[in-house]
Amino acid sequence: MAERWLWLLIPWRGAWTPRSKANGQEEERHVRANDREYNERFQYADNRIKTSKYNFFTFLPINLFEQFQRVANAYFLVLLILQLIPQISSLSWFTTIVPLVLVLAITAVKDATDDYFRHKSDQQVNTRQSQVLIKGKLQNEKWMNVRVGDIIKLENNQFVAADLLLLSSSEPCGLCYIETAELDGETNLKVRQALTVTSDLGTDVSRLAEFNGEVICEPPNNKLDKFMGTLYWKDNKFPLDNEKMLLRGCVLRNTEWCFGMVIFAGLQTKLMQNCGRTKFKRTSIDKLMNTLVLWIFGFLICMGITLAIGNTIWEERVGRNFWSYLLWDELLSSPVFSGFLTFWSYIIILNTVVPISLYVSVEVLRLGHSYFINWDRKMYYSKRDTPAEARTTTLNEELGQVEFIFSDKTGTLTQNIMVFNKCSINGKTYGDIYDEFGHKVDITEKTPCVDFSFNPLMDRKFRFHDSSLVEAIKLEEPLVQEFFRLLALCHTVMPEERSEGELVYQAQSPDEGALVTAARNFGFVFRARTPETITLYEMGQPVTYQLLAILDFNNVRKRMSVIVKNPKGQIKLYSKGADTILFDRLDPCNEELMYTTSEHLNEFAGEGLRTLALAYKDLDEDVFDEWMKKLLFVSTSLENREERLGALYEEIEQGLMLLGATAIEDKLQEGVPETIACLTLANIKIWVLTGDKLETAMNIGYSCNMLRDDMNEVFIISGHTSLEVQQELRSAKERIMGPSREKLGSGLDEDKTDMYGSDSVFEETIIAEYALIINGHSLAHALEADLEQMLLDTACLCKTVICCRVTPLQKAQVVELVKRHKRAVTLAIGDGANDVSMIKTAHIGVGISGQEGMQAVLASDYSFAQFRYLQRLLLVHGRWSYHRMCTFLCYFFYKNFAFTLVHFWFGFLCGFSAQTVYDQWFITLFNIVYTSLPVLAMGLFDQDVNEHHSLRYPSLYRPGQLNLMFNKRKFFTCTLQGICTSFVLFFIPYGAFFCAVRDDGSHISDQQAFAVTIATSLVIVVSVQIGLDTNYWTAVNHFFIWGSLAVYFAILFAMHSDGIFSIFPSQFPFIGTARNSLMQKSVWLVILLTTVVCIMPMLAIRFLRAVLYPSLTDKVRLLQQATRRQGPQEQNLRRVRRTSSRRSAYAFAHQQGYGELITSGKNMRAPTSSNFVFPVSPPGRVNVATSWIDSMLKKKGDTSNAVAMEKTTGVASGTEMSDRTEPQGQYTQTEEV
Repeated sequence: MAERWLWLLIPWRGAWTPRSKANGQEEERHVRANDREYNERFQYADNRIKTSKYNFFTFLPINLFEQFQRVANAYFLVLLILQLIPQISSLSWFTTIVPLVLVLAITAVKDATDDYFRHKSDQQVNTRQSQVLIKGKLQNEKWMNVRVGDIIKLENNQFVAADLLLLSSSEPCGLCYIETAELDGETNLKVRQALTVTSDLGTDVSRLAEFNGEVICEPPNNKLDKFMGTLYWKDNKFPLDNEKMLLRGCVLRNTEWCFGMVIFAGLQTKLMQNCGRTKFKRTSIDKLMNTLVLWIFGFLICMGITLAIGNTIWEERVGRNFWSYLLWDELLSSPVFSGFLTFWSYIIILNTVVPISLYVSVEVLRLGHSYFINWDRKMYYSKRDTPAEARTTTLNEELGQVEFIFSDKTGTLTQNIMVFNKCSINGKTYGDIYDEFGHKVDITEKTPCVDFSFNPLMDRKFRFHDSSLVEAIKLEEPLVQEFFRLLALCHTVMPEERSEGELVYQAQSPDEGALVTAARNFGFVFRARTPETITLYEMGQPVTYQLLAILDFNNVRKRMSVIVKNPKGQIKLYSKGADTILFDRLDPCNEELMYTTSEHLNEFAGEGLRTLALAYKDLDEDVFDEWMKKLLFVSTSLENREERLGALYEEIEQGLMLLGATAIEDKLQEGVPETIACLTLANIKIWVLTGDKLETAMNIGYSCNMLRDDMNEVFIISGHTSLEVQQELRSAKERIMGPSREKLGSGLDEDKTDMYGSDSVFEETIIAEYALIINGHSLAHALEADLEQMLLDTACLCKTVICCRVTPLQKAQVVELVKRHKRAVTLAIGDGANDVSMIKTAHIGVGISGQEGMQAVLASDYSFAQFRYLQRLLLVHGRWSYHRMCTFLCYFFYKNFAFTLVHFWFGFLCGFSAQTVYDQWFITLFNIVYTSLPVLAMGLFDQDVNEHHSLRYPSLYRPGQLNLMFNKRKFFTCTLQGICTSFVLFFIPYGAFFCAVRDDGSHISDQQAFAVTIATSLVIVVSVQIGLDTNYWTAVNHFFIWGSLAVYFAILFAMHSDGIFSIFPSQFPFIGTARNSLMQKSVWLVILLTTVVCIMPMLAIRFLRAVLYPSLTDKVRLLQQATRRQGPQEQNLRRVRRTSSRRSAYAFAHQQGYGELITSGKNMRAPTSSNFVFPVSPPGRVNVATSWIDSMLKKKGDTSNAVAMEKTTGVASGTEMSDRTEPQGQYTQTEEV
């Protein structure tokens, strides 16, 4: 019946069309079991996955194509071709080809290494073993050899190899349990059920081999929660939905075995469809450098044209007078043609304004910065032996420019571990500990735990610190015992006893597991259950309760109740749920206790704990029998059954007696609130994108201090239509911007108002704090083209943004929205396969190597084990990398303009003949030997501020976000400095030597001596300049700077020595030039004067700027120097306790419960032997569930009612903030620089 009813709900394939042959796209899939020949006609993908970019044959062409997308590489290739033309080249071809080949080779090796590890990872997955039914026998096959249509056997705790249609399992009624952590990050178990007709196949291999059913279904897609198809078998058709599918990446749990038929394999599985394509990511500095290279190339052409025109004029007016003196191979009859050749000659000579060594150095720096991340012991997680890993080397400086962080919740911010933290029983709180003076003591890892040795069935991992609760249990206080009895009875947990006393609880949500585990440790052990009974061990004694009814949880009720009969024959109703719901159903005599418990709940909520209220009721047997008759009638009705059942539940859940409340900690990862607070101070906006429900997301928001009671307002967007979403967004935006727009508009003139017409200018002016929370179905409308801008504007005006119930695709769409409309660097961080698309879309992807698998890590650019390491990755490594790269680039452009433009000035005095000032060897070695190592040392080791102060003052991160350290203006500044330096380097020696003579009266200079003087001045000037640019001196810096100077003089004297001339007379003809020049005092005076004139103006500018207009970095550096002299001081960052009056209203699950599944008995095995004697079901008891499948097909609850009361959440202001340090809190910066 259930299957027929399900069939009516699923539209038949009448709207589908056969597989399209015209465009090659699959529009519907046909799969026949155990028939590879038939399935191969459709050329479906095999089960091999591929995340790598290259193979042996495609590596060279694809990699070279990618590298020559860099404008500079293409530019140097053109120069190399020009240098091969002897008529225009005054430099040897090796001056360009050697550096070009070197940079291409280094980059290729790096790319090949990265791709090798991808290949290795793919191979590891593809060679996993799976049992495949082939020719009537189960055979071990590698995953990559599995094909669509194959039947696979899975065993407990195995990963699902492909997207399978569940055929049969070891559990009753074809049920199986899976963990979907790889897909959605959730560790709680999900239930899947096979069709009845296929579950009868069981484990009979011969019958499974004969199974020839054909599945016609939707084509491959990335929708994890939807599947639509039909099974044709034995002239019947059976509807298929997502509840019958096992997706690749899931893990089989609590199920001995199951068989499945492969529907989608390899890259066509839903897991891989969500991964997206591997994108080639480039930093903003890379893109800027491409632009700058084009500008420099334009500047180079302008210089070449200027000098070519000069050559044409000179040849026309002066040059022809020298034809009789110069031995020409062939006379140039046309001055214009001479100018044309000169143009190309100067293009070659002046090409060093963009040296190829720049790109080699950039790659070396990035590689070094990546190793610093890998070697950072403070980002090493010893508990899992997991270091931080930079999985790419091209994005390090981008880490210093992040403005938006998009974070998953489960497994990223939280550990997905619930801990029973505190409770209130009969007006008394338990969980805190006090010293002998009555003062509360902070609980740490070293605080001694309560001794549970009296209970042999305890969970040894459970920790509780308040011994007074155990004493109350031992004293047999009735209400305390009733409290834990309720926790042990009122739930839908399934126990598994692997050996005597070794209990494992499989809970629908971690909250339920935490509560049942707490009851277990305090002596009320949930041991076993059947559809009719629940067996507890109460203080060591077995007690069996008859389970009369389960009043299940849903989003509207926000509570769950059970009705049981104890061995004494008493009928009791136990209920737990949101305090706001249960308090309305209490007996009036509980008023005083309710107020006391409410105060305790406020205190628990203020610490970010999830709270539940507990109550019970004694039922009269006659009243219960009458109610059961009504329940039997309503449960068999066909009209409005859900509403009528709800009303009936409401009827019996009145007049409850309050027991107390529980407080559960959704255990955050260590340091999450502090990390979020610190990143917020760095002006980084953190958006949480989670698949969890609104209530869960809000609770984590409060726990992380992203949401606080002192916020002005929390806007909840929950509209179901585009119009509703538009109205809610507009209303939120108007409430935020109304007063701010008026204030800003009144203070600006008309021109500025026009200039700042965009809403984004108000982001900096809004002092009030707002939060935006948007549901998944509302987000789908908000991401439409006509609403996306309004969504983005409103979200950017809020301090906190939380998107809940979002799909993996929506996560990527939100990231793409910010990337497209905001000129900001985005970072996405997550730990599950549902985060992969988001991670690949963002500029930077970070994977948390947690318990939810490695999919996110494999797709990420950086990975580590804990969210708190993100603070160090950005504020220390990211900021340093950005600072180092920017300083490096500014210096590199400066020194190369200073080096190259000397030829430009010389051109005006050498008849524009393309004669070089320096000798050829100096041009070749200047960037490779003389100046390469000092700038590399600065780019690798320089620190403007040490790591301690980088973390202590997060505002230091701001310049990177504003791109202040290297931009077009900075580029023009450093190139202008280089041009001025080149002018001084040329004309001071030229003017000094114009009329000067030696001691013996001879002329002091010839062209080679002039070249040696300028070259020596240049090397000394750039060495002094890099010394001034270096903030953090190490032994390496000293060695490289002084060593480079020593190497320069050593090579200089060697090239002008007698010995080298005797070996290579044609290459080194100028014997003794260096010795003769540098022995003259006047030469050294010229070098000294040139150095002082080049350095002093910039030195004075920097000094005045630091004194008159100091930046935050200057102030912190001075403070750092003072601190170093005075000794270290304790960091003056305190955490502020969050006092919240908001209670979680968290009712232990946010989806339809498993109550009907339990009472139906479909998940229970018929016991072959039992240690317990279960009583017979009472005649009055009725099975509320008509069909578990019916229940699973119904909507999981109407969320609109659940969020209606939250829509206008007003947040109290003026909350007092305590100065006490709490385990969770946020930073407040109390010290100004």
